[in-house]
Amino acid sequence: MIGCPHGIHGARDGRRGTEMRVRIGYAAWAVGVVQFFVVHRIAESAWTIPYTWAGNNISDLGNALCALQPDPEPRYVCSPEHGLMNLSFIALGIFLLAGIALTGGGGGGSPWRSNRAGVAARLLLAAGGVGFVLVGLAPADVNENQHVLGALLIMASGNTGLVLAGFGGLQDQVPALLRRGAALLGVTALTALGLFLSHHYAGLGMGGMERVAALPLLLWSLAAALRGLAGHTGRMGGATTRAHLRHAG
Repeated sequence: MIGCPHGIHGARDGRRGTEMRVRIGYAAWAVGVVQFFVVHRIAESAWTIPYTWAGNNISDLGNALCALQPDPEPRYVCSPEHGLMNLSFIALGIFLLAGIALTGGGGGGSPWRSNRAGVAARLLLAAGGVGFVLVGLAPADVNENQHVLGALLIMASGNTGLVLAGFGGLQDQVPALLRRGAALLGVTALTALGLFLSHHYAGLGMGGMERVAALPLLLWSLAAALRGLAGHTGRMGGATTRAHLRHAG
């Protein structure tokens, strides 16, 4: 009986440690996605010839050379801040991978189930993170094969991971909007990938359709991160209040 309080405190400390780990994972997602959009804006603003979301690929911002690019649609590409953009791709991939690793493991507010769907979703989303790293390491005009592999990992593997996350990979305590949103965004992005690869842009332009295929993964990660951070803040605040009340009593 004497050892019980120590056991209780130990379990509580372990739970707090797990919650902090998951919280850091959510923060990694948020930082990674936000820095990407900030750098995207900086890089596109540096273009002399206007960069457009409809007429240019995201990867055009990372091209190392100024040249006419014929595929998938002819356009002149010259990105003065390509180095910064490629670093942002790499950082994004690392932050996504860190977030997936840190939010896993179950318990302590982890959003993931430990079933097959949860494990597969995390692995496929991690492949998407690796894809961003490959895209940053290999600009399209330097190593096209590696760049295309990275892009496919993002838009095929990553989006399939979203679908699995929405269909059984996420815990029940994750808000239904986030669970259903993951599935809907994943299906939408995979459909957009098929249209993009077949050169059917539905009035969005080449760059617009590519973004419908590539950005849902980032938008969901940011939404999940913000919701997770807000939830953890609320739980920590409630725990602190209860502790003060116990001491006061």
